[in-house]
Parts: sequence; C-alpha cells; structure tokens
Amino acid sequence: QVQLVESGGGLVQAGGSLRLSCTASGLTFNQYTMAWFRQAPGKEREFVASHVHKDGSTYYADSVKGRFTISRDIAKNTVYLQMNSLKPEDTAVYYCNVRRYPETFWGQGTQVTVSS
Repeated sequence: QVQLVESGGGLVQAGGSLRLSCTASGLTFNQYTMAWFRQAPGKEREFVASHVHKDGSTYYADSVKGRFTISRDIAKNTVYLQMNSLKPEDTAVYYCNVRRYPETFWGQGTQVTVSS
C-alpha cells in the first residue's frame, strides 16, 4: 500500500521560509515523478511543483517560480519543497502526490499559513 506522509507546515510571516517534507512508502521511490499540489480555502486544488524521476527535471507553477524549489532524497524516500519569500496567497493545505498508473496517491496534507 502506497503511503505519503507530509510534514513541515506551519505559520510564518510574509517573506519567511518553510520546508515541507513528504516521505513515501510502498513504492520504488526513484521510479516515479513526485509532485506537490495545494488547495486554498474555497479554491480548487492546484499544481505547485514536480520532480521527474527519469532525469531530475523540475517544473513549477508560474506563481511559485523563483521562490519554491522541489528536490528529492532517494536514500530517505523523501521529496522536499523549499518555500522562500512566502506570501499570504501561498496560504493553503499542501499535498504530496504520486501517480502509479492507473492510481493516483495523495498524502494527508500539511497546512501552511502565511500572515501579512
């Protein structure tokens, strides 16, 4: 059974930083693209960033480019999201995601709140 467990969320002032972690189990971690999504109150879940397993390519939503960095530690089965220069509009529940065709797996989410 695939499990994704996020951690690292919290309350931070605008301009601050947080690092989210997502530890995966139940799958061969280095064989799958890992991603982060977020969902703000009253809004749909949206893509934030992804890390491609094949070549290490990374992709970001325009709203976070230059501020967020996704990375992975294969030895720890963990993907990270380093978030810098946080803005109040980054406030959301952040979810880790992996797609192992035909299923998609999500973590339980971790709350990030950025105060102005």
